[in-house]
Amino acid sequence: MLALDDDTLPPPPPRRVPVQMPWGLRVREWALGYLPLLMMALLALATWWLVKNTPSAPGTDTERPVSHVPDYTMNGFTTQRFAPTGALRVQIEGAQLRHYPDTDTFEIDNVRIRALGEDGSVTNATARRALSDGKGTHVQLLGSAQVVHETTDGREPVEFRGEALQLFTETERVYSDQPVQVLQGRNDIRAAGIDYDHRSRVAQLQGPIKARLDPPARRR
Repeated sequence: MLALDDDTLPPPPPRRVPVQMPWGLRVREWALGYLPLLMMALLALATWWLVKNTPSAPGTDTERPVSHVPDYTMNGFTTQRFAPTGALRVQIEGAQLRHYPDTDTFEIDNVRIRALGEDGSVTNATARRALSDGKGTHVQLLGSAQVVHETTDGREPVEFRGEALQLFTETERVYSDQPVQVLQGRNDIRAAGIDYDHRSRVAQLQGPIKARLDPPARRR
C-alpha cells in the first residue's frame, strides 16, 4: 500500500463569505422582478376606472317606454287586404286613421268595413269609432255599431246592433259582452251579450233575453 503523507494533501478551498448587497440595490431588484405584475395590476385598475367613470351615450342605459301617441295619421283613407290568390278579403274606409306604435293598433273615425268570405258571403260593418289590429282581422266597433252578414243561399241577412261589437273578419264571428240586438227578417232578439259564428250559423246568447220571432209560414 502507498501511504500518503498529510502534507501532500491539497489545501481545502477557501470559504465564500456572502456579500451583503446594499438595501437600495435589493429594493431595486425586487421591484424589477415584480414590475410586469405591477404593470398588469395598474392597467386593470385604470381600465376599471375608465369604464366606471365614462358617461354612457343617451338612451343606452334604459330604453324609453313608447308613449300612446300616434306616429302617423291618414284622412279620408281606404285600405284593402287581399288573399294569396289575389281575391279581396277586407276593405276598410274611414274619416281619419291613427296608428299607435306602442300597441300596433289603428284607431278609426266613422269606420266602414266590407269583408268577403271564402264562400262569397259579404259582411258590412259601420261605427262611429273602431280599434283594429294591423291586418284588420279583429276590429272593435264602438258607438252605434252595426254588422250585417249577407249570405249567398237566399236567406235573410243577419244584422247586429249595439254600442260595442267585436268583428273577426277571418273567422266571420261577431262577439259582444254588452247589450246587443239581433235582427233577421221580422225576427228581433235582444240579449246581454252574444257570440255568433256565421259559418256554423250558431249564436250563443247571454241573458236576460227578449225575443220576438216570426213563425215560419205554413205550407198549404
